[in-house]
Amino acid sequence: MTGSPLPVVVLISGSGSNLQAFIDGRDEGSLPIDIRAVISNKPEAYGLVRAEQAGIPTRVLPHRDFDSREAYDEALRAMIDEVAPELVILAGFMRILSTGFVDHYQGRLINIHPSLLPAFRGLDTHQRALAAGVREHGCSVHFVTPDLDAGPVIVQGPVAVHDNDDPQSLAERVHGQEHRVYPLAVRWLAEGRVEMRGERAYLDGMPLVTAPRLEPGQDPGTL
Repeated sequence: MTGSPLPVVVLISGSGSNLQAFIDGRDEGSLPIDIRAVISNKPEAYGLVRAEQAGIPTRVLPHRDFDSREAYDEALRAMIDEVAPELVILAGFMRILSTGFVDHYQGRLINIHPSLLPAFRGLDTHQRALAAGVREHGCSVHFVTPDLDAGPVIVQGPVAVHDNDDPQSLAERVHGQEHRVYPLAVRWLAEGRVEMRGERAYLDGMPLVTAPRLEPGQDPGTL
């Protein structure tokens, strides 16, 4: 790969397993990114340990220290902008972001959601998928917009739903797909293959009417 690595900031609240996938891809040379900071709203988040072990600067900004969502988001924006990333990655960051924050990073803010959007927006996706009796579930990487889980989808990772699944077993398979599709989407962004124009995602200059799907076991290089 040629060119400078894409400067990114990763926001986390928990274990940071998707963060680890980014770190692994960076270290293996398959993901051309420069992780300039990992920021958490929870000081106990294990993802901070992962970042420190990988030599990545970490910062903690507890949301309980602020009187409003807007005040928190303004402080978070200032902290992010100090390191001048070109992409902000939400990786298990358990906060609903204000419209002002989202608008500030329009086209440069992405998230992964544990469903095949537009199905099952919001919380408890695995339980809801099982209750609905769907035969296919998965995850979606999307640009973040002010409407919750409604931004343009970049790529999806489907999994089959088994007759004996419970929410935990289904979640485990979805997590496995997350660790494959999220680095793929970030790589496309780093390579300039994906962008957001208006309310649509574009891949290689073409609007994505239907998001590409990375099937289990499929080589990401084939997409």
